[in-house]
Amino acid sequence: EENGHQNKRLKSNADEEDAEDQNKKSPKRKIVLLMAYSGKGYHGMQRNVGSSQFKTIEDDLVSALVQSGCIPENHGEDMKKMSFQRCARTDKGVSAAGQIVSLKVRLIDDILEKINNHLPSHIRILGLKRVTGGFNSKNKCDARTYSYMLPTFAFAHKDHDVQEELYRLDTETLERVNKLLACYKGTHNFHNFTSQKGPRDPSAKRYIMEMYCGEPFVRENMEFAVIKVKGQSFMMHQIRKMIGLVIAIVKGYAAESIMERSWGEEKVDVPKAPGLGLVLEKVHFEKYNRRFGNDGLHEPLEWTEEEEKIAIFKEQYIYPTIIDTEREEKSMANWLNTLPIHDFNSSAVEMQTNNKNSKKSSDLEGSDGCGDDSD
Repeated sequence: EENGHQNKRLKSNADEEDAEDQNKKSPKRKIVLLMAYSGKGYHGMQRNVGSSQFKTIEDDLVSALVQSGCIPENHGEDMKKMSFQRCARTDKGVSAAGQIVSLKVRLIDDILEKINNHLPSHIRILGLKRVTGGFNSKNKCDARTYSYMLPTFAFAHKDHDVQEELYRLDTETLERVNKLLACYKGTHNFHNFTSQKGPRDPSAKRYIMEMYCGEPFVRENMEFAVIKVKGQSFMMHQIRKMIGLVIAIVKGYAAESIMERSWGEEKVDVPKAPGLGLVLEKVHFEKYNRRFGNDGLHEPLEWTEEEEKIAIFKEQYIYPTIIDTEREEKSMANWLNTLPIHDFNSSAVEMQTNNKNSKKSSDLEGSDGCGDDSD
């Protein structure tokens, strides 16, 4: 029996030595990881070192990287040591199907399997690619695509008595939703769509490439639709406020002219839709791919081979979480009840001043102004 214990001790010591040898043999390499996760129950993506009170996705990821032997423990405490960078800081409760993080790791055998073994099932690493030494997933990203899944009763007019499960979106309302969403395309000043940015702050100007709502579909007797938005980059709460304002207009709480006003200098009360339905779908690296994607040393950052895995993950973890949480917690229904509290009106004088300001700013920006007859 004593010999047995001794043998076990010797074996565990040998295992540790093997791991150390392998670590010495595996030099650190800059890689990107393709991540998918369901954000419910997490305080966003970004880790707050020293604050264990609010759990984030990165807390679980760093722990798995250390336990799998990809990074030494002290790199987990100081993430700069592994040159860690996430492509997008998703907010509390927000999910991702195509988040990208860049970092330096030891390229151990069966690396993806080993990392995933130490992660909960609602966080998966779906792919890995080698990148250039100076690669930074945030700075090299040209654009980000998000989706927002919502129950279609959100678009029912406030004067109609609606039974949530029976509501079905008609073609005319969907067309109106898409006409309003298309107004966001181009460059606008989104200072009213985030906190702590003033109208003169240059970083409040953002470029939106596309935004539209797809055909509705029924899940568990409730009808849902998915809004897609692609932009260069987004500020905190920006997408949720963009969607919140469109819902307020379609429901009849606010006039269409509020969109023009919100891009002017005046402070406009823009409601923020719930975080539940928001998903980071994809991040785009077009410039990087053109320069390094076919240089013979690096692969383009495209994930066609992983698309099936991404789709399966969404079906298993992201969509059911959104649907079940909506049914149980009624986050959209409860939020819709807060819309009458918002003040969407301004005095005539403010309106006139604003029309002049927004005309000037739309001329400067070369935007279509998004008036009634814009395409």
